[in-house]
Amino acid sequence: MVGRLFTLLHREIRGLHEAAYLLGVFAILSQILALIRDRLLAAHFGAGATLDTYYAAFRLPDFIFVSVASLVSLYVLIPFLSEIPEGQGEKQRAFLSRIVSFFTFLIIGASAIAFLLAPVLLRALFPGFDAAHFNELVLLTRILLLQPIFLGLSNIAASVTQLHGRFVLYAITPLFYNLGIIAGVLWLYPIFGIMGLGMGVVLGAMLHLGIQIPFIVRHKVFPRLTLSFNGTELRRLLALSIPRTIALSANQIALLALTGFASLQASGAITTFNFSFNLQSVPLSIIGISYSVAAFPTLARLFSSGVHQEFLAHITAAARHIIFWSTPAMVLCIVLRAQIVRVVLGSGQFNWEDTRLTAAALALFAISIVAQGLVLLFVRGFYAAGNTRTPLIVNSICSMLVIAFGFLFLNIFSTVPTFRFFMESLLRVEDLPRTGMLMLPIAYSLAAIVNVLALWTLFRRHFKGFQMQIARSFLESFATSMVMGFVAYECLTIFGRIFDLNQFLGIFAQGFFSGLLGIIAGTTLLWVLGNAEAREVKSALHKKFWKSRTLAAETPDPSTLIS
Repeated sequence: MVGRLFTLLHREIRGLHEAAYLLGVFAILSQILALIRDRLLAAHFGAGATLDTYYAAFRLPDFIFVSVASLVSLYVLIPFLSEIPEGQGEKQRAFLSRIVSFFTFLIIGASAIAFLLAPVLLRALFPGFDAAHFNELVLLTRILLLQPIFLGLSNIAASVTQLHGRFVLYAITPLFYNLGIIAGVLWLYPIFGIMGLGMGVVLGAMLHLGIQIPFIVRHKVFPRLTLSFNGTELRRLLALSIPRTIALSANQIALLALTGFASLQASGAITTFNFSFNLQSVPLSIIGISYSVAAFPTLARLFSSGVHQEFLAHITAAARHIIFWSTPAMVLCIVLRAQIVRVVLGSGQFNWEDTRLTAAALALFAISIVAQGLVLLFVRGFYAAGNTRTPLIVNSICSMLVIAFGFLFLNIFSTVPTFRFFMESLLRVEDLPRTGMLMLPIAYSLAAIVNVLALWTLFRRHFKGFQMQIARSFLESFATSMVMGFVAYECLTIFGRIFDLNQFLGIFAQGFFSGLLGIIAGTTLLWVLGNAEAREVKSALHKKFWKSRTLAAETPDPSTLIS
């Protein structure tokens, strides 16, 4: 009996890895297009006032999207749709009509209020903008207020496509979104100016929705607007979604505040913050989000079935592999930061000073990649157990800590010359302007580390017997990553003498071969140590993970999808 249970658990955990790798592949495809998008933006505008305006204009629409769309996210809707028996398409259509109507009235109302109050709200949020760029900020924000409407409707549509097993259809929607933005940069901006950038974003949001509409029409569940609502149904839906909505909104408030702080720095600070944030989001999306999303359905099923030891074993397995993959990603991001930034963004108007400052910010974000990935996992672990209150409280407090740390570090940086000199020397940016913005990624990373420590402690209290047997995994991963980083760092000097670092191919080759040799050294050490995670990775790859059943995604976080 014990052997059978062990076999079933082993099969569940192997399935976790296969699903996570498949989700990771889709994340890689999406992130590649997102990096192309950022490279085009960097090349056309550099780190200056135009992109500062562009990125700041997202913050208010992002907040509205998270605050309203997450109330009717597919995370919430799929259980409701699952209650409707198969073959009763008319009931599904009636339910969707009520939900779409409720969302549409709510989001249009919120967007209309934001449209009217935009000058007042934006002046309070971003006091550092001068008059000329502030007018552009108001105009662009008003255009982008269309985006949460289309993305929210797309999110509702995704609940239908996911329910019918069309997971790939939803997985490719971010690709179309980024294609819209790229079209805005290449074709609409030359015609309409900064309005064209906003129009490209709205086009991307429309494509995000439009790619799913034919499937919904074909299945005869296309909703209609109605004023007939079901009070009991809405109360159930809101009771489930409001805690998660508050937690997501708190994170957006933190990003709003950091963007506001950046607006008080020299021109280009907002752009540098967003570019570095986007770059650190690449490994987070591929590793942390993929594993946490892949784990969630099984965690929910195991907990609801009462097999709590298997539930804890599943959490432990996912945590071990998030650490296994994220730790070397963190180290390589720090060591190869300049090469990464220069290869991805270094063209056109994006100069060497912009590269150095963005690289320094990337290194500061990278120190919390492991923590951010584990936070995503623990939050879903609490959700799977039906506990939405704990992650709500912890995430809200830590979001406020982001703001407090940002304010504190900016003040220390500007008033304590010794601290400023130490940080600038450590990051090798002492001769650059706007270095004060580096305090913002420090604030974000420190709060993320506090967040994971709090969630880890509370998880152990809520789930007796949870010990997180990861000490050996962490030590092996950390040791391997240090060797990997050391080899990569030494190789940078060697390849720097071989390749022409004034050319794109030279910088790419220096970073690529340094990173490759570092990875080879780390992989060799893992083989010598007989690392358990490496064996599990090998097993999952042999099982052809790409043939696994893709899992449902969740409401996209606009901080990674958009900015």
